[in-house]
Amino acid sequence: MSNAPRTRWGPVRSLLCLAPLFVLAPYYAYRQHYALPEPITELINPSTSLPQISEAQILAHAKYLSEDIGYRTVGTAEHALGDAWMVAQAEKVRAQCDDAVRAVPGRKLECEVWHQRGSGHHRFDMMGRRLYKTYVDLTNIVVRLSDGTDAGKEHAVLVNSHLDSTLPSPGAADDALPVGVMLECIRVLVGTPTWEPKHAIVFLFNNAEESLQDASQLFSTQHPIAHTYACYISLCPPCALLLTVSCDAAAGTTGPELLFQATSEQMIKAYSKVPRPYGSVIANEIFTSGIILSDTDFRQFELYLNVTGLDMAIVGNSYLYHMRKDLVENIEPGVAQHMAENTLALLHHLTSSESPLPELASAGYSKPQTVFFQYFGMFLVYSFTTAKIMYATSFILALIATRVTYVDPSPALKKGTSFVGEQARGFLVVTGSFVGAAVGANVVAFLMDTVLGRSLSWFSSIFACIFLYGPAALTGALASQLLFGRIREKTAFTSIAVLQTFIAVLTQMFNIGSGGALFLSSAPLVPAMLLNSMLTNPGDDISLWAYALGQISPLVTGTMLSCAVLDVFVPLTGRIGEEAPAEYMIANIVAVNGAYIVPLVIPFVHRFSHRILVRAVILLSMVTGISMAFFAMRSPFDDMHQKRLFVIHMENITSQEQHLHVAAADAAPRFHDLAVSIAKEFSIPGVTSETQVMDDWNSDWDTMYPFSAFLTPYKFDLPLRAEHQDIPLKHDLTISAVNSTVDAAAGTRTFTLIVTHPGIIWTAIAFDAHVIKWGLDDNPPDEHARHHIKEASFYGVDQWSVDLVTKLAPGDETGEVKVNYVGIHEKAMWPGKRAEKEQGGRAMKLFEEMDTWLEKETKGSVDAMFLGCVGGVDVV
Repeated sequence: MSNAPRTRWGPVRSLLCLAPLFVLAPYYAYRQHYALPEPITELINPSTSLPQISEAQILAHAKYLSEDIGYRTVGTAEHALGDAWMVAQAEKVRAQCDDAVRAVPGRKLECEVWHQRGSGHHRFDMMGRRLYKTYVDLTNIVVRLSDGTDAGKEHAVLVNSHLDSTLPSPGAADDALPVGVMLECIRVLVGTPTWEPKHAIVFLFNNAEESLQDASQLFSTQHPIAHTYACYISLCPPCALLLTVSCDAAAGTTGPELLFQATSEQMIKAYSKVPRPYGSVIANEIFTSGIILSDTDFRQFELYLNVTGLDMAIVGNSYLYHMRKDLVENIEPGVAQHMAENTLALLHHLTSSESPLPELASAGYSKPQTVFFQYFGMFLVYSFTTAKIMYATSFILALIATRVTYVDPSPALKKGTSFVGEQARGFLVVTGSFVGAAVGANVVAFLMDTVLGRSLSWFSSIFACIFLYGPAALTGALASQLLFGRIREKTAFTSIAVLQTFIAVLTQMFNIGSGGALFLSSAPLVPAMLLNSMLTNPGDDISLWAYALGQISPLVTGTMLSCAVLDVFVPLTGRIGEEAPAEYMIANIVAVNGAYIVPLVIPFVHRFSHRILVRAVILLSMVTGISMAFFAMRSPFDDMHQKRLFVIHMENITSQEQHLHVAAADAAPRFHDLAVSIAKEFSIPGVTSETQVMDDWNSDWDTMYPFSAFLTPYKFDLPLRAEHQDIPLKHDLTISAVNSTVDAAAGTRTFTLIVTHPGIIWTAIAFDAHVIKWGLDDNPPDEHARHHIKEASFYGVDQWSVDLVTKLAPGDETGEVKVNYVGIHEKAMWPGKRAEKEQGGRAMKLFEEMDTWLEKETKGSVDAMFLGCVGGVDVV
């Protein structure tokens, strides 16, 4: 190799040379992340004459449930219609199964159907609060496919989705789409003459997930075949409780189906068999850690049956719809096809002779000890043991390559610097850049949130936050280098390789599989170092070819991870309430992802002079300022990314008053301004809006407890308008105590509390007492405490009760209890009950007027949920 001096390219020419890589690699990763199969419309494959998954059929089911039937909130007439429709579908399956067996004599296939109905109760702790649920006459529809033998039914796989929708949503993606997926899988399996399940499949269409998993609890504790399944697949999207006050819009409408939670080694390996696997150990560890407060029927299956499973859902761009926007028209073509094909492949594997079901049933399941990632179109799966070996080897190779390629400092730099000393300084510089990136992004977050009051300006676009916080993070990373002075380009380059491989080893030693992300990004750095030694002379700049090789993996892997992370966290952080640091969370996500995607920016800036570094910091600071100015003028919400507003028209039974309660759950600015405008338009003239304290004693929002903790509520006095005076108040909610006896000697009172609620759903009561014993569980708090009990019942059920034994306070001879109670008029939910608005009383007249006003006033950027409630206080 020639020892002739090399001509140094300037930063602009060097960047232009690398530009194709920085454009094409992220574009490739973006396309890979959001790639979807072509949707199929035909029910029968014309080449094989066998049934095939048809997205058109899935969407037809989803459309019927979400639009023809509509808003299927538990306890409504629509909920009952959904139940009846599903029963009819199950009976069709049984008939199709009988026809299929007659068509192929001797085929080992049996289809069984149950329409379960039952009552019960369970404790549902959440967000640090105790909550008790009771339910009456709720239903499940269960379909079991098996070979007809007892042995074949012994170890089954459960597949679950739910028929109900949340308050107030038509529920196309959450969860009518998965219902359609399950029905389509049944049709294909039953219609395939050669398919005979070695192990049974139990399809559970549960009917009350959104009311806090009541129906899955009913199935898990009361159904006769609940104990027969060894694993489950939940197709219900993760009801991210930070995303939504009532688990609405927790599913996505674009992008691939994502494996976001797997609880065992065996199920991860089973998932790897599907045709289009998509997921990462990072998502799995985030969801299982509880960092994201989310929940599905997963909880009930694990709690009562201790079985393993998978949570699969479409979560891409999940915030493209809220409440009313959960419609089939907003589901991207290919989404249903992708989920259904993966689900069908899983069922084929789990019912085959290679199934892990017998092992799971006999030996139980082992906690995940597997790393899995999407990498250049491949689904990598390897054990923690293999990971430790690979990462340690990579770390050792990075150390060796660093030492082998090391040369003494040039005369221009400090003489006498040892190898160890220089590398230690390199680690300090690289670490400093990471800290600087976080500081830069957080400074901008502080300015946007606290100083300018323009938080959430990025909310209406998944990638907008990158343009706000990306320049800030890069500015901070480069500015940090001014603190350390010049360091050799090669030293910074090798330090990144050693540091990343070391952190990968360290995290894996603690069995944290997410460390694999650093292994994947650092994997090409050692080959890049070796390539550089072949292409350059000692003391030369690092070859741009080495930069290109070293950046390919971080660019591709980092972009795919960023898409997945932003798909989830942008809507989450936009929905977590005023008290949560939404702006800072997004800022740090952008900073961390940026450092991961372009780690070699630090050695690259040390390629040039100190003056160029200063100019780069100044230029990026200007870009950051321009970006802030642009986003400061930008509205967070538009007609497809709306601000959620929660409105309650409360008729107080005790005081005979009516109030309007308005609240928001978004950490967005200017809600107070909107509340003032609403008060001016709809409240009594001269009365200002009154901010309410949201705590366990604010019973006006108890129908949403404990999610109500995320609300910022206002309370308005309402005028009794002339056009409303002829509409009588409907006080069909009463609280009473029967069979009451006081044991003065024991200091206790025993009674049954009865809640009667004809025409009222989702009733909730709250009271303060020292409960010694009750019919809810065996472990009431051994103290005088606040208790919350919420109800969900089938349409037409109008009473529930709870048995209580309370401790008398000193000097109390009666043991009377003050009970706050509230419920929702079944006919007074807008827009779900728009077709029956005349039966909704005063509330619906107000809601129709207010909805029209909001649409005009906010230009469609607010999506309001309107609930007509009754409530009061009684002493029993």
